[in-house]
Amino acid sequence: MLRYVLARLLTFVPTFIGVTLVSFSFIRLLPGDPIIVMAGERGLTEERYAELQQQFGFDRPLWVQFWDYFTGVLQGDLGQSFVTKRPVWDEFFTLFPATLELSLCAIIFAIVLGLPAGVIAAVYRGKFFDRALMSTALVGYSMPIFWWALLLIIVVSGNLGWTPVSGRIDLLYFFDDVTGFMLIDSLLSGQEGAFTSAVRHLILPTIVLGTIPLAVIARQTRSAMLEVLSEDYIRTARAKGLRPSRVNGLHALRNAMIPVITVIGLSVGTLMAGAILTETIFSWPGIGKWMVDSIFRRDYPVVQGGLLLIAVIVMIVNLTVDLLYGLINPKIRKR
Repeated sequence: MLRYVLARLLTFVPTFIGVTLVSFSFIRLLPGDPIIVMAGERGLTEERYAELQQQFGFDRPLWVQFWDYFTGVLQGDLGQSFVTKRPVWDEFFTLFPATLELSLCAIIFAIVLGLPAGVIAAVYRGKFFDRALMSTALVGYSMPIFWWALLLIIVVSGNLGWTPVSGRIDLLYFFDDVTGFMLIDSLLSGQEGAFTSAVRHLILPTIVLGTIPLAVIARQTRSAMLEVLSEDYIRTARAKGLRPSRVNGLHALRNAMIPVITVIGLSVGTLMAGAILTETIFSWPGIGKWMVDSIFRRDYPVVQGGLLLIAVIVMIVNLTVDLLYGLINPKIRKR
């Protein structure tokens, strides 16, 4: 098992270097001068422009800038924001709990609905339930996030008035930010109605962000279940008179979980990408909205550091998925 873990850890090195290079290059490929964006065109003399270029290191060759950035990253220094003057680490981990809370709710929503939907579709293959569930999954997967979000806002928030349009909690509630997770902090505050308000603000973003992973998990579960249900040991279990719920829910689903776990792991990247649009539309104060605002402001350290940290999180999740493979199926460790 140790050899298996070390082999997976070694893949981190080239991936990390590549992500560092991409995060450094991405923001510089966008049009726009960060100095002009920060200082404004009016009153910016050539002398002042040259002074700011030297101050931020933009007068040096790109390879020198990248080397300074890379060595800083290896030392744990991601720089500080051009706009707020705060370290990127501090800003990221201040906002990350909001994104993590939303992403966890979205993936739980996707798993709780997606797994049963895939199992039911496989068990009733070719019948009404199968066609209805897979058609719905296809629609959910094909639906653009921004359109789906705006549609829910218009119908659920605008016409029906069931949920708020934006934010994490109503403005009338004030309490200490203990954990960064609004659901937990609202409970700890003891204020009447605070938790309910946090849940109501979370409903629409969770549905919007979790729709695509839900559809993918449902379709993958169905595909994996159909393959397993045709195996000889499943027919043997049925011939022994085991209950269908035990055959499908224990023997079949357990052996179909490896490809499903893969999809769940890969969904983390989808969640991070979808969080950018979702948080922007719902004014959710997480790293997605933070990244979008930083791109518009050409805040190089924030964009570089944010992309790198998000990539590292996705890499860690993928490593965890690989390790789960080894636990579920010991044969994989010997490869």
